[in-house]
Amino acid sequence: MTPVPGTAVVITGTGVRTSVAEDTESFRTALREGRCGTARCSRTGPGEPAAGAELAAFDLAAALERRSGLSSGLRHSALRAARRAPLGIQVAVVTALEAWESAGLGRDGPPADRIGLVVAGSNLTGSYTESLYPKLRAGRSYVPGRAALHLLDTDHVGVLSQVLNITGEGCTVGGASASGNVGIITGSRLLALRAVDVCLVVGALSELSTLERQALFNLGVIAGGGDGDNPPVCAPFDEDGGGTVPGQGCGALVLETRESARRRQVPVLAEIAGYGLALDGNALADPDENGEFRVMSAALRMAGLSPEDVDYVNAHGTGTVLGDRTEAAALRRLFGARPDGPWINATKALTGHCLHAAGVVEAVATVVQMTGGFVHANVHLRRPVDAALRFAGRRAEPAHLAHALSNSFGFGGVGTSVLLSARSG
Repeated sequence: MTPVPGTAVVITGTGVRTSVAEDTESFRTALREGRCGTARCSRTGPGEPAAGAELAAFDLAAALERRSGLSSGLRHSALRAARRAPLGIQVAVVTALEAWESAGLGRDGPPADRIGLVVAGSNLTGSYTESLYPKLRAGRSYVPGRAALHLLDTDHVGVLSQVLNITGEGCTVGGASASGNVGIITGSRLLALRAVDVCLVVGALSELSTLERQALFNLGVIAGGGDGDNPPVCAPFDEDGGGTVPGQGCGALVLETRESARRRQVPVLAEIAGYGLALDGNALADPDENGEFRVMSAALRMAGLSPEDVDYVNAHGTGTVLGDRTEAAALRRLFGARPDGPWINATKALTGHCLHAAGVVEAVATVVQMTGGFVHANVHLRRPVDAALRFAGRRAEPAHLAHALSNSFGFGGVGTSVLLSARSG
């Protein structure tokens, strides 16, 4: 099967849930206000990472009830399928339903076998697996048989496809912190191949186990320090950045061909105009400037745009000094040191690092800013690693954003960049 020439891929629905917002509209408000979700981590013990951007207490039934546009049948199906599932799947169901509803798929959509599903994220069950060990030690019969399904990443695919009656192509994809963008790219390719007409892409929530959090802390990735009511924060592109802050979050996008959107007569929020996906040939955690430059350049080439056409970059920006300096160098190499260069910020300053979901959450953030005509603040930025780049200030700025890059880079040398265009259709 080969791509069909001229197949445009557009975004018609969004869903999001993070430490600062429970849906797209509250996310828009949080971004405008520069609201930061970082707090002292509820699971902190001696010598453990000190901060996180965690979800508020989550109740599946209450969250479904607040989605007033859902039919009673769909609400019942979601509750029945996910009520005993781990937190990550419950949050994915609610987030996906928001995107589904906002794209008008609850009213009118293609046949079930023409809808695809991509879940972005791998090794999602660390915390859930950890929670089962006391049951195992108490006796093997105490371990629920359903855990055999919940321990698989494909449980997300199974539950979401059951709730939404999706019977087209589906899969999980992984790329560490780049997983979200890998999911967007995979969904875009399914549409370009005309394998499906609509594709739901979900960036899955990561609940890190104690072991995973500690290992990332020992690797020097997670920020330490802080005291009392002042936990460490994620400060992307700041000379004094001390590391990232893990964030809990989930994002969802409804992608479809422009032809499908026109046929269904639904508004287009943005177009996936181009993307780049490449490996650095590096098994370590250190970033690579050449690889980051290559994927951004590839996204521009695919879109038929030049660096001067880009108005905004939602950077990977994790708050780790090496990572941020490397990305800043790649950005300067691509865009030059221009006072009129693209605005640059990093949503992780507000949401923390949403790990596997980051790419989808940040794509939603990019769409929200493009449709809202603003760039959100870099709230913790005081001493930029490169003063020649046009970083957003410490307050939101009005801006016309016609074309934007959203970057995600992951361990294992996975580099991605997605180019979004505010092209109506």
